[in-house]
Amino acid sequence: MSKFERKFGKYAIKNLSLMLILCYVVGYVIEIINENFLLYLTLNPYAILHGQVWRLFTWIIVPPGSPDLFTIIMLLFYYNIGSSLERTWGTYRYNVYLLSGMLFTVLGSFLWLGIQYMFEGGMISSAYASGWFSFHSIFFSTYYINMSIFLAFAATFPDIQVLLMFLIPVKVKWMGILYGVLLAFELFKGDLVIRIAIGSSLLNFVIFFITSRNHLHMSPRQMKRRVEFKQDIRRNSRVTKHKCAVCGQTDEDDPSLEFRFCSKCNGNYEYCQQHLFTHTHVK
Repeated sequence: MSKFERKFGKYAIKNLSLMLILCYVVGYVIEIINENFLLYLTLNPYAILHGQVWRLFTWIIVPPGSPDLFTIIMLLFYYNIGSSLERTWGTYRYNVYLLSGMLFTVLGSFLWLGIQYMFEGGMISSAYASGWFSFHSIFFSTYYINMSIFLAFAATFPDIQVLLMFLIPVKVKWMGILYGVLLAFELFKGDLVIRIAIGSSLLNFVIFFITSRNHLHMSPRQMKRRVEFKQDIRRNSRVTKHKCAVCGQTDEDDPSLEFRFCSKCNGNYEYCQQHLFTHTHVK
């Protein structure tokens, strides 16, 4: 992971949770203007293979639920926990977590399409295929991706308390367990499309849990110190080791330069090979 981070970390998107919520705002505006237009933006693999390739990206702006007070509170909650994860993990790792959930969701939708072709080929070739896939494509949304954000937050900060219904203090880990039970129930009772949608959207959490199980016991303060320590190492690794006291050249400017300390100067003054014998001694 660190090799990829050094190479691609500079491209990480800051405040990715805020970007996602802004996409929802655009979706709510579209819903108010023309609700039916959202059907042309969903993650419909059948329509994508028939030329509507914009759906590979526009499904992200399809909002979860109606723009009521409860939805606004939930979005603010998800923004807060997403921002906390980004500060703790770092921008790059949070990007990988959230974007991989989106990628797995896209792949899950095409897996579902492939299974339908294998077992329901006759239905897919009929005139009702477009409408049938359009109806079921709403299950492949960011709803379960938001659930994966909460599960990751509960696994990272299990002892943090939140106010359930603004009144009852409860630790996040118990809410995470409750969410897990509800998701297991949906997997057991749901049909194939729901099972694939849940499994693909939460695959990023499964990978996170397996690869990070040795660090889940760490407190938020310990994880923060761990991130700050790695950042300090990166900063210190870029500090120049040699600098000429006369011209200011460093070994980064010209790796071929040689530097020496002057024994006649009063102090630790270092000079490049051009000024080692021509400088004025510091007394």
